[in-house]
Amino acid sequence: MGRIAIGRVTRGSVQPGKEVTICDYHNPGTRYKGRVVTLYQIDGLKRVPCDNATVGDIVCISGIENISIGETLCDPELVEALPFQKISQPTVEMTFSVNTSPFAGSEGKFVTSRQIRDRLYRELLKDVSLKVQDTDSADSFLVSGRGEMHLSILIETMRREGYEFQVSTPRAMMKEIDGVMCEPMERLVVDVPEESMGAVMEKMGYRKGELQAMTPQGSRVKLEFVIPSRGLFGYKNEFLTDTKGEGIMASVFDSYEPLKGDIPRRTTGSLIAFETGTAVPYGMFNAQERGQLFIPAGTEVYEGMIVGQSPKAEDLVVNVCKRKQLTNTRAAGSDDALRLTPHKEMSLEQCIEFIAEDELIEVTPKSLRLRKQILDKSLRMKAAAKAKA
Repeated sequence: MGRIAIGRVTRGSVQPGKEVTICDYHNPGTRYKGRVVTLYQIDGLKRVPCDNATVGDIVCISGIENISIGETLCDPELVEALPFQKISQPTVEMTFSVNTSPFAGSEGKFVTSRQIRDRLYRELLKDVSLKVQDTDSADSFLVSGRGEMHLSILIETMRREGYEFQVSTPRAMMKEIDGVMCEPMERLVVDVPEESMGAVMEKMGYRKGELQAMTPQGSRVKLEFVIPSRGLFGYKNEFLTDTKGEGIMASVFDSYEPLKGDIPRRTTGSLIAFETGTAVPYGMFNAQERGQLFIPAGTEVYEGMIVGQSPKAEDLVVNVCKRKQLTNTRAAGSDDALRLTPHKEMSLEQCIEFIAEDELIEVTPKSLRLRKQILDKSLRMKAAAKAKA
């Protein structure tokens, strides 16, 4: 049946086979002709064919291939677009690309650039606030949405459908207005316990948020901020920690304003696997002294894969695949059982919040892996030195 449009009859009536003109309230230049091939009404969970629909009826129409959300079907004799809520423009973008890790293709069903591209453009048919652009590379696509959660829902949906790909860190979409570079601002409303208010306001100041209103509500406080979209990157988990899981936050696009200055995203570094192999307890025991691990023993890793978080600002290379040398020499106590601290299981949202500019998330139906864009350590160091120069 092709694309099906669902809408309500506001004036007049509609029948199968009727010629219509399609127009858009927000784009007066958009106007084309079509024909109603089939007409259905919804009865419970079923679609029932009907011969005529009048004012107030909610109907399903097929036969108009390019129809989109928000458009109006009119009689050709009287073309008048009905007002429709304008969809907010995207404010955050991420790069979706073909998986290039050493484990590429081992877990996913759809792995090629053509399959990923077709799936992303198919999503546009039902998500009008999403934007997809081709890039100079045939293997990567720029996907823009209304925030981290909007894009993470798409990533998780594709993952469950069997797609394998990799994504970059989210970036705020800048816009030049009257010669001044501006960034998107969000109106953030939080509802927190009184004892958590100080911690939340401190973090908001650090992230360039400006307090607009404060309303006490019993033992809780409602705070309203205007904050740069990039200031919210990676804040959700911090917010839940600061409020002991009792805080509620919601944001909506407010306006574009001149850049608010630098907002540091992460003060910690990454623990990076030294070689390809299987993580073993002996290597992990030595690595866990350098920071918090993200993987359990027995995990397959590759060179350049991120296996943990370093408390220091710089990245550290660790060998989680290192095995104990089997020699005859033993010291007292050297064969004691190794005790590994529990690893931190990272969700998709936590992965998106964690990765830095030079890191990627490898998304497969079975796994989420963090990695450096440049896997080889020597090439990574050369690129870093070149960037500083």
